[in-house]
Amino acid sequence: MTTLVFGHKSPDTDSTGSPLIWAWYLSDVKGTPAEAVLLGEPNTEAAFMLERWNLPKPRIIDTVESGQPVVIVDTNNPAELPDAINDADIQGIIDHHKLVGGLETKGPIDIRIEPLACTATIMHKMIGDDLKKAPENIKGAMLSCILSDTLEFRSPTTTDEDRAVAEALAADLGIDIPAYAAEMFAAKSDVSRFSDAELLRMDSKTYEVGGKTFRVSVLETTSPATVLSRKDSLMQTMTTVATEDGADQVLLFVIDILKEEATLLVPNDLVKAVAEKSFSTVAGDGDLLVLPGVVSRKKQIIPNLAI
Repeated sequence: MTTLVFGHKSPDTDSTGSPLIWAWYLSDVKGTPAEAVLLGEPNTEAAFMLERWNLPKPRIIDTVESGQPVVIVDTNNPAELPDAINDADIQGIIDHHKLVGGLETKGPIDIRIEPLACTATIMHKMIGDDLKKAPENIKGAMLSCILSDTLEFRSPTTTDEDRAVAEALAADLGIDIPAYAAEMFAAKSDVSRFSDAELLRMDSKTYEVGGKTFRVSVLETTSPATVLSRKDSLMQTMTTVATEDGADQVLLFVIDILKEEATLLVPNDLVKAVAEKSFSTVAGDGDLLVLPGVVSRKKQIIPNLAI
């Protein structure tokens, strides 16, 4: 049976590219038939990557059959995976996030979780010399994933290893990193065709803090004014999205990639209290709170959330 390789729901560039990379490795190098699939529509940056490197858009699934062999990448959180994930035959996990727990396997499996900025960096190490066999578009996907997750090395999650791998891939592909990253971020910043609800769910993860469930949404952009011009309608839609998704509140952080700061939308007293407790700041009476230096949900936002 073909092994399905997928990342988290609301797939970003890493959760779109890494399944393609690993499915290629399993199929073409290891001789294990594998297919990359997605748990939702890829975001605009991921779609740009697919078009730029002439990669096929993986088919989208919302469930997995009992006993289906799968490899999970870029997450180990059951909340970010199909509801029936523990009925599947999980063959492996490759991730760079904290260990959450809750996944059940049929037997011992290979797990690789490292404190690197990107899943693709881990895969680069795991594939090793076999990467010489990879087509250009697989290497292009790997480079794209790393530049996306590190925000072109601006994110505090960036390690020397992430940078070294990206620079080696760029040299091999003849890619100028600043120019290519600018194209990627421009694609990510074009959110004009998305509804407010789609924006709030585009790059979003659910977390429980102090007995409250938050959908923590991040929009990384080089044009924050474009998103913030929709502030009023976004804040109104937060209530609807929270209700539909079983959350108490949506927290939306608009990340300015170039200024390296986040703007949090503050629609009510709950978000104001969370902001002040989490980031040791005073929110004041406004509905926007600028957080200088905050660009990483994984390292700077989630670990600090408190009520």
